Amino acid sequence: MNHDTLLDREVAGLGGTTMGTTWGVRLSVRRGRDLHGLHAGIQATLDDVVAQMSNWEADSDISRYNRAARGTLQRLPTGFAHVMSVALEVAQASQGAFDPTLGPMVALWGFGASRGPMRVPSDAERAATATRVGWCRLVWDAGSRELLQPGGMELDLSAIAKGYGVDAVAAYLRHAGVEAALVEVGGELYGYGDKPDGQPWRVLVESAPEEDLASELPPRVLTLRDLAVATSGDRWHHFDANDERYSHTFDPRLRRPVPRAPAAVTVAAADTTRADAWATAMTVLGPEQGLALAERLQLAVRFLARDAGGLRESMSSAFEALLEATA
Repeated sequence: MNHDTLLDREVAGLGGTTMGTTWGVRLSVRRGRDLHGLHAGIQATLDDVVAQMSNWEADSDISRYNRAARGTLQRLPTGFAHVMSVALEVAQASQGAFDPTLGPMVALWGFGASRGPMRVPSDAERAATATRVGWCRLVWDAGSRELLQPGGMELDLSAIAKGYGVDAVAAYLRHAGVEAALVEVGGELYGYGDKPDGQPWRVLVESAPEEDLASELPPRVLTLRDLAVATSGDRWHHFDANDERYSHTFDPRLRRPVPRAPAAVTVAAADTTRADAWATAMTVLGPEQGLALAERLQLAVRFLARDAGGLRESMSSAFEALLEATA
């Protein structure tokens, strides 16, 4: 791109709401370009994700699957099918630390679309609900995009759908001829291309949750050049009972919220769908198990965990390499 072309471009910002949160896009465009069409296209793209994968919408594809009769095959639309394939990929690779079938358990504790009171259910309630949970019960044919409803199964893709929404918007923008953009949905990010000044998109990785602002951890900055970043942790949705904090992130293996969840887990990956799912899986696994798996799979992961001395940072070698590339 020559100097004259650079002068003819600027960074514009667009934003809106989706999936119970906000979205924002910064994009490199020709000066004076009418952005109404792009804004409408982005919103329509995200509305389509909601129509397919929102548990809050009674007529969504996922809600129809959750209501389907035992033994029926449900053909999923393309986006939903892609997310299901990635969800099962991460579920298997994490040995069940990520599980897209946790809907009934999430509802039992009062999280998610059920909007019930947040509470600690009895052991009997948990045992009964556990019979309706388990990603291994899913029978999925990626070729035909058909998913068997084994009976009582309720999918919950809230830990991966926002990431897919980011990827869907980025794909739309590329198709619309936008050469560079930074896309964000509910804190999940993806950047591609360079800004008009020739510089890549750079983002500050979360340094500390609000209650830990006294932390002296150094700022961590990543360059997002065809790279996604997703963050999970205990700061967003939780409740306290019996002198314990219960996070909105569930450990599928324990059928309960993650005990002593990390303050924040950040995952960088080539696509936001996988980054989002792995951020949840790593939150469940915790720093010790999570970093061991990240090294085996060459995943870029950073943990912020609380201990007696405050926040403790640890990261995989792949994440360290990204920081070094940005420095």
